[in-house]
Amino acid sequence: MNANTRSRVPALKAHIALNVGNVAESINFYKKLFGIEPMKVRSNYAKFDVENPPLNLTLNAATVSQRGALSHLGIQLRTTEEVLQVRQEWIAAGLLTRDEMGTACCYAVQDKTWVRDPDGNEWEAFTVLEDNLPEQPAAEGAICCTPTATAEAAPCCTKQEVPASATCCMV
Repeated sequence: MNANTRSRVPALKAHIALNVGNVAESINFYKKLFGIEPMKVRSNYAKFDVENPPLNLTLNAATVSQRGALSHLGIQLRTTEEVLQVRQEWIAAGLLTRDEMGTACCYAVQDKTWVRDPDGNEWEAFTVLEDNLPEQPAAEGAICCTPTATAEAAPCCTKQEVPASATCCMV
């Protein structure tokens, strides 16, 4: 039995616990991102019970000196129109967005829009236009794209050189 067909206990929702440098600042961002109030706020802690997408998100005060191993977070949508609608909602809420339309990413072609929380965590709303692209070896001096660490960056990616022997999986 393969992983796609085996019986699994149905999950209620995903849980993400983020360490944040300033809980109040992060509450303000996530209220705008999801369009809801936190369900619980305590000293150095907040919890959002998000219905769409189903998510239990907690914010925990911690010293955040640099971004960790987390690459980014995302919300997958069905269509480009939905991506553009979410982008408009984020803009209306006062969030700075940046777009990547028709971008090759994670061996797929995607349309996406990005925002960044106060601690530099990247969130994308995206749709997959074409999936399961073949792996391509990077050419000498080829460029890969990764999310940037600053809100002022344009375009949305930082270019970094990879050796000819590397395989490029764009994040």
